[in-house]
Amino acid sequence: MKKIEINTKWVEIPHNNLLIDAYLAQPAGEGNRSAVIVFQEIFGVNRNIRDITELIAKQGYIAIAPAMFQRVAPGFEYGFSAEDCGYSSEAYRRGMECYQQVKYQEIFSDIQATITYLKSLPNIKTDSIGCIGFCFGGHVAYMAATLPDIKATASFYGGGITTSSYGEEIPTLNRTSEIKGTIYTFFGTKDSLISQEDNQKIEAELKKHNINHRVFRYDAGHGFFAGFFVDKYPFLAENPSYNPQAAPDAWNHVLELFDNQL
Repeated sequence: MKKIEINTKWVEIPHNNLLIDAYLAQPAGEGNRSAVIVFQEIFGVNRNIRDITELIAKQGYIAIAPAMFQRVAPGFEYGFSAEDCGYSSEAYRRGMECYQQVKYQEIFSDIQATITYLKSLPNIKTDSIGCIGFCFGGHVAYMAATLPDIKATASFYGGGITTSSYGEEIPTLNRTSEIKGTIYTFFGTKDSLISQEDNQKIEAELKKHNINHRVFRYDAGHGFFAGFFVDKYPFLAENPSYNPQAAPDAWNHVLELFDNQL
């Protein structure tokens, strides 16, 4: 694994009359860099998402995690709970309240605002931007993949891709033909929130439209990538979603994707 020093800070992305909070992690030193947008779960830009953002920056990428609930709940964040071996029922309840209020066109415009912000940075390769997202963010990443600026997408257990699009009549799956770059999707075969039928539909649609893609399935439950940080948060090993091999293997494929496409 690369050993790169990074700098981190909170920034504000200007977008019309809105300022979107975002966590920015960048490699220290000079040189132009590719960039990766990190899309959150329903728990906000919490320590797990910040850990992932930093992990990506340590590989040599500029990484940024915009707050996708900025419009409905500024500053929203829930962290891991050792008592719950992950997230509490209150975290799920509050996260779902926010999730149910977001709108497709607003999400889409916030993604574009994040891309514009990245392009304003002095050390970015403006033609080399990718994204990664988890659960809610996995769906958002699938949406982002339809933009020409996004060259590589890692979508982890994206919920609702086959059935919804945040207030729009057409489900996001129906926009698969618009995906411009390469997309890798990741699913758990024990996921109680995303059926195997749904992830098979996604794979079939990617094949149908000849999208450059790979699909990875693991013997794990929903949210399994959090297990990558089990050394930092040992209680995650007690979570039913945990599989000690799943997250590290998925991470290797994420690196393969970004290193080859960005």
